[in-house]
Amino acid sequence: MTHITVIIPAFNEQDSIAKVISEIPSIVSEVIVVNNNSSDLTAKNAEQAGATVLHQPERGYGNACLKGLDYVSKQTSKPDIIVFLDGDYSDYPEELIKVVNPIIDQDIDFVVGARVKALREPGAMTPQQVFGNWLATFLMKLFFKSRFTDLGPFRAIKYQKLLQLNMQDQTYGWTVEMQLKALKQKLSYTEVKLRYKNRIGVSKVSGTVKGTIFAGIKILGWIFKYSFKK
Repeated sequence: MTHITVIIPAFNEQDSIAKVISEIPSIVSEVIVVNNNSSDLTAKNAEQAGATVLHQPERGYGNACLKGLDYVSKQTSKPDIIVFLDGDYSDYPEELIKVVNPIIDQDIDFVVGARVKALREPGAMTPQQVFGNWLATFLMKLFFKSRFTDLGPFRAIKYQKLLQLNMQDQTYGWTVEMQLKALKQKLSYTEVKLRYKNRIGVSKVSGTVKGTIFAGIKILGWIFKYSFKK
Protein backbone atom coordinates (compact mmCIF):
# COMPACT_ATOMS: atom_id res chain seq x y z
CA MET A 1 0.00 0.00 0.00
CA THR A 2 1.30 3.45 -0.93
CA HIS A 3 2.07 5.65 2.06
CA ILE A 4 0.90 9.21 1.36
CA THR A 5 1.45 12.20 3.66
CA VAL A 6 -0.21 15.59 3.12
CA ILE A 7 1.43 18.82 4.30
CA ILE A 8 -0.79 21.90 4.62
CA PRO A 9 0.87 25.23 5.48
CA ALA A 10 -1.74 27.36 7.24
CA PHE A 11 -1.84 30.98 8.40
CA ASN A 12 -5.15 32.23 9.80
CA GLU A 13 -7.34 29.65 8.06
CA GLN A 14 -9.73 28.89 10.95
CA ASP A 15 -12.82 29.03 8.74
CA SER A 16 -11.53 26.69 6.05
CA ILE A 17 -8.98 24.28 7.50
CA ALA A 18 -11.46 21.73 8.88
CA LYS A 19 -13.31 21.64 5.55
CA VAL A 20 -10.05 20.92 3.72
CA ILE A 21 -9.05 18.13 6.11
CA SER A 22 -12.50 16.50 6.06
CA GLU A 23 -12.45 16.16 2.25
CA ILE A 24 -9.00 14.59 1.93
CA PRO A 25 -9.39 11.01 0.65
CA SER A 26 -8.90 8.13 3.06
CA ILE A 27 -5.93 6.78 1.08
CA VAL A 28 -3.83 9.40 2.89
CA SER A 29 -1.91 8.06 5.88
CA GLU A 30 -1.37 11.36 7.70
CA VAL A 31 -2.42 14.98 7.30
CA ILE A 32 0.04 17.49 8.73
CA VAL A 33 -1.08 21.08 9.25
CA VAL A 34 1.75 23.50 9.93
CA ASN A 35 0.35 26.42 11.88
CA ASN A 36 2.41 29.36 10.61
CA ASN A 37 2.02 31.72 13.57
CA SER A 38 -1.74 32.11 13.18
CA SER A 39 -3.57 34.53 15.46
CA ASP A 40 -6.87 32.66 15.20
CA LEU A 41 -8.18 29.14 15.87
CA THR A 42 -6.45 27.48 12.90
CA ALA A 43 -4.41 25.09 15.06
CA LYS A 44 -7.34 24.11 17.31
CA ASN A 45 -9.70 23.53 14.39
CA ALA A 46 -7.11 21.49 12.51
CA GLU A 47 -6.43 19.28 15.51
CA GLN A 48 -10.15 18.72 16.12
CA ALA A 49 -10.50 17.73 12.46
CA GLY A 50 -7.93 14.97 12.96
CA ALA A 51 -4.72 16.48 11.62
CA THR A 52 -1.27 16.37 13.17
CA VAL A 53 -0.58 20.02 14.04
CA LEU A 54 2.91 21.48 14.05
CA HIS A 55 3.85 25.04 14.95
CA GLN A 56 6.20 27.19 12.89
CA PRO A 57 6.38 30.70 14.39
CA GLU A 58 8.59 31.98 11.58
CA ARG A 59 6.26 33.26 8.89
CA GLY A 60 6.65 32.07 5.32
CA TYR A 61 5.13 29.43 3.08
CA GLY A 62 8.49 27.73 2.60
CA ASN A 63 9.23 27.82 6.32
CA ALA A 64 5.96 26.00 6.98
CA CYS A 65 6.68 23.36 4.34
CA LEU A 66 10.21 22.83 5.66
CA LYS A 67 8.83 22.39 9.19
CA GLY A 68 6.51 19.67 7.92
CA LEU A 69 9.36 17.91 6.12
CA ASP A 70 11.56 18.07 9.21
CA TYR A 71 8.81 16.27 11.14
CA VAL A 72 8.50 13.62 8.42
CA SER A 73 12.27 13.06 8.38
CA LYS A 74 12.17 12.02 12.04
CA GLN A 75 9.46 9.39 11.58
CA THR A 76 10.41 5.73 11.56
CA SER A 77 8.17 4.93 8.60
CA LYS A 78 8.76 7.34 5.73
CA PRO A 79 6.06 8.18 3.17
CA ASP A 80 6.27 7.19 -0.47
CA ILE A 81 4.57 10.39 -1.62
CA ILE A 82 4.30 13.89 -0.19
CA VAL A 83 1.33 16.02 -1.22
CA PHE A 84 1.27 19.78 -0.67
CA LEU A 85 -2.14 21.41 -0.38
CA ASP A 86 -3.29 24.88 0.66
CA GLY A 87 -5.52 25.37 3.67
CA ASP A 88 -7.83 28.00 2.16
CA TYR A 89 -10.29 25.56 0.50
CA SER A 90 -9.63 26.94 -2.99
CA ASP A 91 -8.69 23.46 -4.20
CA TYR A 92 -10.92 20.40 -4.15
CA PRO A 93 -9.15 18.05 -1.68
CA GLU A 94 -10.91 14.99 -3.14
CA GLU A 95 -8.95 15.58 -6.36
CA LEU A 96 -5.84 14.42 -4.51
CA ILE A 97 -6.55 11.08 -6.18
CA LYS A 98 -5.97 12.67 -9.59
CA VAL A 99 -2.76 14.31 -8.36
CA VAL A 100 -1.13 11.15 -7.01
CA ASN A 101 -2.34 8.71 -9.69
CA PRO A 102 0.45 9.47 -12.21
CA ILE A 103 3.00 8.63 -9.50
CA ILE A 104 1.27 5.42 -8.46
CA ASP A 105 0.21 4.19 -11.90
CA GLN A 106 2.92 5.56 -14.20
CA ASP A 107 5.89 5.93 -11.84
CA ILE A 108 6.08 9.69 -12.52
CA ASP A 109 8.27 11.55 -10.00
CA PHE A 110 6.43 14.85 -9.69
CA VAL A 111 2.90 16.08 -10.42
CA VAL A 112 1.59 19.65 -10.41
CA GLY A 113 -2.11 20.44 -10.29
CA ALA A 114 -2.82 22.98 -13.03
CA ARG A 115 -5.55 25.53 -12.32
CA VAL A 116 -6.83 25.74 -15.88
CA LYS A 117 -9.15 28.57 -16.89
CA ALA A 118 -11.96 26.28 -18.04
CA LEU A 119 -12.18 24.71 -14.57
CA ARG A 120 -11.73 27.87 -12.47
CA GLU A 121 -14.52 29.77 -10.79
CA PRO A 122 -14.72 33.40 -11.92
CA GLY A 123 -12.47 35.48 -9.67
CA ALA A 124 -10.71 32.47 -8.13
CA MET A 125 -7.38 33.78 -9.43
CA THR A 126 -6.63 37.49 -9.55
CA PRO A 127 -5.34 39.08 -12.79
CA GLN A 128 -1.89 39.42 -11.22
CA GLN A 129 -1.87 35.72 -10.34
CA VAL A 130 -2.83 34.75 -13.88
CA PHE A 131 -0.17 37.01 -15.38
CA GLY A 132 2.48 35.92 -12.87
CA ASN A 133 1.85 32.25 -13.62
CA TRP A 134 1.97 32.90 -17.35
CA LEU A 135 5.23 34.85 -17.11
CA ALA A 136 6.95 32.33 -14.82
CA THR A 137 5.97 29.30 -16.90
CA PHE A 138 6.81 31.13 -20.14
CA LEU A 139 10.32 31.84 -18.84
CA MET A 140 10.72 28.23 -17.69
CA LYS A 141 9.73 27.10 -21.17
CA LEU A 142 12.15 29.59 -22.75
CA PHE A 143 15.14 28.73 -20.57
CA PHE A 144 14.53 25.07 -19.73
CA LYS A 145 12.11 23.79 -22.39
CA SER A 146 9.65 23.17 -19.57
CA ARG A 147 6.10 21.94 -20.17
CA PHE A 148 4.71 23.49 -16.98
CA THR A 149 1.72 25.80 -17.39
CA ASP A 150 1.12 26.66 -13.72
CA LEU A 151 2.81 27.07 -10.35
CA GLY A 152 -0.16 25.45 -8.63
CA PRO A 153 0.49 24.68 -4.94
CA PHE A 154 -1.59 21.46 -5.04
CA ARG A 155 1.14 18.99 -5.99
CA ALA A 156 2.60 15.58 -5.25
CA ILE A 157 6.14 14.26 -5.37
CA LYS A 158 7.95 11.07 -4.44
CA TYR A 159 9.43 11.62 -1.00
CA GLN A 160 12.92 10.43 -1.94
CA LYS A 161 12.95 12.67 -5.01
CA LEU A 162 11.87 15.62 -2.86
CA LEU A 163 14.83 15.02 -0.55
CA GLN A 164 17.14 15.16 -3.57
CA LEU A 165 15.90 18.66 -4.40
CA ASN A 166 17.30 20.07 -1.15
CA MET A 167 14.53 22.66 -0.87
CA GLN A 168 15.56 25.96 0.70
CA ASP A 169 13.16 28.81 -0.06
CA GLN A 170 11.44 30.05 3.07
CA THR A 171 8.72 32.20 1.52
CA TYR A 172 6.77 32.53 -1.74
CA GLY A 173 9.43 31.05 -4.00
CA TRP A 174 8.89 27.49 -2.71
CA THR A 175 6.69 26.29 -5.58
CA VAL A 176 8.86 27.60 -8.41
CA GLU A 177 12.04 26.41 -6.66
CA MET A 178 10.63 22.88 -6.63
CA GLN A 179 9.74 23.03 -10.32
CA LEU A 180 13.10 24.49 -11.36
CA LYS A 181 15.05 21.92 -9.38
CA ALA A 182 12.89 19.13 -10.78
CA LEU A 183 13.77 20.35 -14.27
CA LYS A 184 17.47 20.66 -13.43
CA GLN A 185 17.59 17.16 -11.96
CA LYS A 186 15.56 15.77 -14.86
CA LEU A 187 12.78 14.34 -12.74
CA SER A 188 9.89 12.93 -14.70
CA TYR A 189 6.89 15.20 -14.30
CA THR A 190 3.40 15.94 -15.52
CA GLU A 191 0.46 18.21 -14.84
CA VAL A 192 -3.14 17.28 -14.13
CA LYS A 193 -6.00 19.69 -14.75
CA LEU A 194 -7.84 20.58 -11.55
CA ARG A 195 -10.86 22.61 -10.58
CA TYR A 196 -10.25 25.78 -8.58
CA LYS A 197 -12.71 27.87 -6.58
CA ASN A 198 -12.76 31.12 -4.68
CA ARG A 199 -10.88 30.72 -1.44
CA ILE A 200 -12.34 31.31 2.02
CA GLY A 201 -10.89 34.54 3.40
CA VAL A 202 -8.32 36.89 1.86
CA SER A 203 -5.13 35.67 0.17
CA LYS A 204 -1.94 36.52 2.05
CA VAL A 205 -0.09 36.79 -1.26
CA SER A 206 -2.31 38.04 -4.08
CA GLY A 207 -4.67 39.79 -1.69
CA THR A 208 -2.15 42.55 -0.96
CA VAL A 209 0.05 44.74 -3.14
CA LYS A 210 3.08 43.98 -0.96
CA GLY A 211 2.46 40.23 -1.14
CA THR A 212 2.02 40.30 -4.92
CA ILE A 213 5.23 42.27 -5.52
CA PHE A 214 7.29 40.19 -3.09
CA ALA A 215 6.04 36.92 -4.56
CA GLY A 216 6.81 38.14 -8.08
CA ILE A 217 10.35 39.13 -7.12
CA LYS A 218 10.99 35.78 -5.43
CA ILE A 219 9.65 33.76 -8.35
CA LEU A 220 11.56 35.67 -11.02
CA GLY A 221 14.67 35.63 -8.82
CA TRP A 222 14.68 31.81 -8.72
CA ILE A 223 14.13 31.56 -12.47
CA PHE A 224 16.97 33.90 -13.39
CA LYS A 225 19.24 32.34 -10.78
CA TYR A 226 18.81 28.94 -12.37
CA SER A 227 18.93 30.32 -15.91
CA PHE A 228 22.50 31.48 -15.45
CA LYS A 229 23.62 28.69 -13.15
CA LYS A 230 25.80 26.10 -14.81
